[in-house]
Amino acid sequence: MIGSLAPSVRTPMLNGSTASVVKHAAPRVSCRAFSGPERAAEAQTIDASLSRRNALALLLATPALMEGKAQAIQGITAGRIPGLSTEPDADGFYTYMRPEGKSGGHGVGWSEIPRYSFRVPNGWSEVPVSIADLGGTEIDLRYSSKDQGEIAVVVAPVLRFVDVGFNANIRIQDIGTPTRIITGFAPELFGAPLDEEDILETSVKERDGLTYYFWHVRPNRLVSATAVRNRIFILTVAANTRQWRKHSSDLRTIQQSFDVPYEIVKQV
Repeated sequence: MIGSLAPSVRTPMLNGSTASVVKHAAPRVSCRAFSGPERAAEAQTIDASLSRRNALALLLATPALMEGKAQAIQGITAGRIPGLSTEPDADGFYTYMRPEGKSGGHGVGWSEIPRYSFRVPNGWSEVPVSIADLGGTEIDLRYSSKDQGEIAVVVAPVLRFVDVGFNANIRIQDIGTPTRIITGFAPELFGAPLDEEDILETSVKERDGLTYYFWHVRPNRLVSATAVRNRIFILTVAANTRQWRKHSSDLRTIQQSFDVPYEIVKQV
């Protein structure tokens, strides 16, 4: 026979909230002798009651447990983190800046990547990137606009070109000429090797102490590149004929706006 109910007690949960738990007074038990079959049937009844009670307790506790777990992993889960500004500048362009702590699709073993940036008109959005990306694990970002084209950013170790130490402070001119850089990365950027006659324009500019290479590659591809410390950063913009004819000016603005923060250089 079940005894009377004791007062409820406020018990803390994992998520900081409390729940009321009702304690039962000790039950009064009448003792009598059981035969073998009666003892077995009684044991089965008790086991079933305990199983139902345990299942109910687990079901009630699950939301609180899951809430605590979600809070614990928030901010370190791999995936896309918004990096686009919420308001356009005076020219109607938005600025993408690589979010701090973004993991990208490089897998494990990569140190923090500088927060490079570029500008895009309205209508561009990020495309998922993973280790299985056809461009390889060095693809850090993909952006796309159905009306204007596609953007990809490659972040690669300079060890592909020069034998330097882990803490090297390399500039792109130390790695090679513009022709060497663009032909070396062509398979990743364009999916095929590049002939020199496909390079329509090449220019070199200095900005904030860094050297940038710029290319216009046949048919409608624009590329920017620079190097900081032991990594090379490459942005490529690609468009079809219709997109190029209508938006080549905006696409060139994207290309020229590619920037790697100078602070990374000064910390070396």
